[in-house]
Amino acid sequence: MHDTTTCIVAEDEALLRQALVAELARAWPSLKIVAECEDGASAVEALAEHQPEVAFLDIRMPGLTGLEVAAAAADASPRTRIVFVTAYDQYAIDAFDRGAIDYLLKPVKPERLDATVARLQARDTLPDAASLAALLDTLGALPKSTASVEPLTWLTASAGRETRLILIDDVAYFRADQKYTTVVTAEGEALLRSSLRELLPRLDGNTFKQIHRSTIVNLKAIAGITRDDTGRGTVRLKQRPETLTVSQPFMTLFKHM
Repeated sequence: MHDTTTCIVAEDEALLRQALVAELARAWPSLKIVAECEDGASAVEALAEHQPEVAFLDIRMPGLTGLEVAAAAADASPRTRIVFVTAYDQYAIDAFDRGAIDYLLKPVKPERLDATVARLQARDTLPDAASLAALLDTLGALPKSTASVEPLTWLTASAGRETRLILIDDVAYFRADQKYTTVVTAEGEALLRSSLRELLPRLDGNTFKQIHRSTIVNLKAIAGITRDDTGRGTVRLKQRPETLTVSQPFMTLFKHM
């Protein structure tokens, strides 16, 4: 690769992200890190915006997993070559070994990172994002990351002076509201005193999908999805009059629905 190879790093734990960035600076001084991402949604957007040549993706992140980000990259940035970063997960490691997919185990060891950098610099057999998506399919569905706690079944939110108990199944979508989150149901809106990023790990990833950096939708609340000429999508809801925008990079996640 040429001297100004670009890269993004996606890792939700700040200390581990900083450590990986520091190790990359040592192992590959000319590498230009164009984005450091703390969740899967921002990683998808960074891939679409920067089209980097390399991406280091943590597998287990809030919201979108590293595997889902890699699937989105097939459309958002097909030439990006991806290295997964994972805590010990024998199922994933066995699959990656069979598919010649590169991965780093946490904590990342300098000599292992050096070997990965050498492969990237030599344009070794690492597949790009477009090839990787097909390869992951042939290896079989890898396990999704799961929350370390049980998914929420209800939540407490404020509507004026009233505190409401809202069943999670009744939520149509969540919308980021600065450091808080607006909860939208068929009946109206309420304010949740936590950020969208804090909420993500507590949601069932099979039911709730991020469609935009600031929006998470309940798949059961969707009446239909349309795509415009720019590649962006519009979600129509069953019990709400407004429509929701799906950022172009996130449309990949709806391909198999």
